[in-house]
Amino acid sequence: MRRLDVSENLPLSSSGFHILLALAHGELHGYAIAKDVEDATEGSIVLGPATLYRTIKQFLADGWIAEVDGDDERRRVYKLTPRGRRIAQAEAQRLESVVRMARERRLLPALG
Repeated sequence: MRRLDVSENLPLSSSGFHILLALAHGELHGYAIAKDVEDATEGSIVLGPATLYRTIKQFLADGWIAEVDGDDERRRVYKLTPRGRRIAQAEAQRLESVVRMARERRLLPALG
C-alpha cells in the first residue's frame, strides 16, 4: 500500500500540475488535456506532444492517473486516480500558502 503522505512528490512541475487539473474535470484523451491546459492558461502554457506524453507516461507509472476504456481505440482516455487527486490537492494547498505569503508581503493586493 502506498503512503497517504504525498508531500514527497511536491512541488509539481507547472505542466504536471496543469495536466492533473485538466483531469480533475473528468476523463480526457491526450489532445483534450493539452487543449484544456492551453485554454485554462489563456495560452501561457502550451504542452507539446513530447512533454504531454512523457508526463502522462510517468503519471501512469506512478499511479496518479489511469487509462480508461474509451469508445475510440485510436485515442487513449485518462482519468485521475484517488492518489493523483490527493497530489493535486496537496499542490494546490502548497500554492495557496505561497500566494498567502505574497499577499502578506504586499506582492499581491490583500483580499476584500
